[in-house]
Amino acid sequence: MYQQGYVDGTAGNISARLDEGCILVSPSGLATGFLAPEQLIAVNLAGERVDEPTDENVALRPTSESSMHLECYRQRDDIMAVVHAHPPTAVALTLVGFDFQQCLIPEMVVLLGLVPTAPYSTPSSKENRDAITNLIREHDAIMLSNHGSLTVAKSLWEAYLMLESLEHNAGIIHRALQLSGELKAIPADQIEKLVEYREQFGLLRPGDRARFARIIERQRIES
Repeated sequence: MYQQGYVDGTAGNISARLDEGCILVSPSGLATGFLAPEQLIAVNLAGERVDEPTDENVALRPTSESSMHLECYRQRDDIMAVVHAHPPTAVALTLVGFDFQQCLIPEMVVLLGLVPTAPYSTPSSKENRDAITNLIREHDAIMLSNHGSLTVAKSLWEAYLMLESLEHNAGIIHRALQLSGELKAIPADQIEKLVEYREQFGLLRPGDRARFARIIERQRIES
């Protein structure tokens, strides 16, 4: 994440579910790109520390955004890892009100689905946790307005790859907007095929079919 420029300084945080009651989280206040395994901290779903402190992490605290991570695990048993980053292009698009819930790039539709943008909330606050509560139930990737991204998956590597895909596609969209200021959506009949691929790959989330159906219907009316 640090090497790719998706986080800077002490920004960004990650977590992984070790078992039903134990979550491994990155610590607060340390440079994200230079963490050592011994500095990670284990907490329960209530955010209470449950590991045996070591010399390397005894003075450290869990990331200040732990509540957002833990909310993801509480909402869905299938989530095994959470990645919160600050991908610059994707975040920049939220600053101008770009709607990520469009069907523009095939790979983005299949891998990420329709990515919602949570309303702005103060980072590390209860508001920030509450802003993603309902969204995370039906989405694996969320943009946090003016702030960052949140991706979840069955492994930490998969959650990271979703972040990488999100920022890569945001870069394509940004370039397209620079070239013409207009975006050409995928044809309605082709969107249906992509939704089928999404289901075949086991990526279809609750509510997906209804969300895509609304977009398809809107495009057909407008055309």
